[in-house]
Amino acid sequence: MNFQKVCVLGLGYIGLPTASTLATHGMKVVGMDINPAIIKKLQSGSLHIQEPGLQNLFEDAIHTRNLEIHQQVEPADAFIISVPTPFYDDKRADLRAVTSATESIVPHLRRGNLVVLESTSPPLTTVKRVAPILETSGLKAGQDFFLAYIPERVLPGQIIHELIENARVIGGIDNSSAEAGRDLYRTFVRGEIILTDATTAEMVKLMENTYRDINIAIANEFSQLATRFGVDIWEAIDIANRHPRVKILQPGPGVGGHCVSVDPWFLVEAAPDLTPLIRTARQVNDAQPKFVLELVRKRLGSLAGKHLAALGLAFKPDVDDLRESPAIEVVHLLQEEGALVNAFEPFKPDADLPGIHLVPSLETGLAGCDALLLLVSHTQFRQLDPGRVAQLTPARIAIDAVHGWDYQIWHRAGFELYYLGTG
Repeated sequence: MNFQKVCVLGLGYIGLPTASTLATHGMKVVGMDINPAIIKKLQSGSLHIQEPGLQNLFEDAIHTRNLEIHQQVEPADAFIISVPTPFYDDKRADLRAVTSATESIVPHLRRGNLVVLESTSPPLTTVKRVAPILETSGLKAGQDFFLAYIPERVLPGQIIHELIENARVIGGIDNSSAEAGRDLYRTFVRGEIILTDATTAEMVKLMENTYRDINIAIANEFSQLATRFGVDIWEAIDIANRHPRVKILQPGPGVGGHCVSVDPWFLVEAAPDLTPLIRTARQVNDAQPKFVLELVRKRLGSLAGKHLAALGLAFKPDVDDLRESPAIEVVHLLQEEGALVNAFEPFKPDADLPGIHLVPSLETGLAGCDALLLLVSHTQFRQLDPGRVAQLTPARIAIDAVHGWDYQIWHRAGFELYYLGTG
């Protein structure tokens, strides 16, 4: 098929890079979002998210005049839905944004159009939720228009590269829809393109992140066992991984982000009777911030009135993405114990996090604290000179929840350094 114009609904971590990439590959693109603050910022040439290479890509897309930023859906040959799919407090998928985005396409849907759902969703969402909404237009999915599920499979910090180079799974509600999806994404994807049905594609995305979640959960559980048995989990993992068929991941304060910490719940919701392992892994990882709290308590005693510097709030190193971050949960738990926490997140120092005291600089965060806590292994934190840190703070207790600091170097600088999972 020959696509001339694409409308991308949702300009977040996936939608904006996708819209910009399509535009720089010659496509006319309308990027839309319902958030007026995002629209205003993008129309002024600024970004609301940080991602390596995105600013230049966006500027190139605007410069070609192939990308326009609007707050309303416009008629197009193809529509890509890339909106958030969080979950409710009871862990059920919150598909309101998907539903709303789909409904907004209906007045503009024409024969021969392609509609793509990229948002991570529970199995059968495409055929049982999206298709019926679109068919209120009077058109029939697979007969009058094409419908496909095409999940993103990128890593924050490498989104631009992986959008183009990674393999893409294209699941159509029929063969013609899968082929139409392939024709659109082939304009910029260099990786392998695999065609399948929509529900298989939905499950593939969930399986990938659930697999990772379960593997992280066993590492986190090992860290708790090591603490009880008086074992250094980092040494134990290093030794165990010398076995040719063993690859244990690293433990930490938990699992965050909009994928690994969310997607497994979609499978649990869809089939609670078949997913005890997946549910347990989620519970292990969700409980890890409390394990970090216990480590801090063990080293500092009562936390009431203690001044702590929490370094890092992102869900993973060297990104500005705070979604579902376990580091934020750790800070909340510390505050519930009466601690006074200065939180420093270098990639998003101006984040709006109710109840959390964000400081603008490392120096401000360290001033007057009783202890410092490393929660995210940002490169700039790992490379800190403990001698300089000692000049910035009276604290001489450092607690490392991600194994980012060298014990001997920090010890020589006068710090008592404690790791998560070292008994």
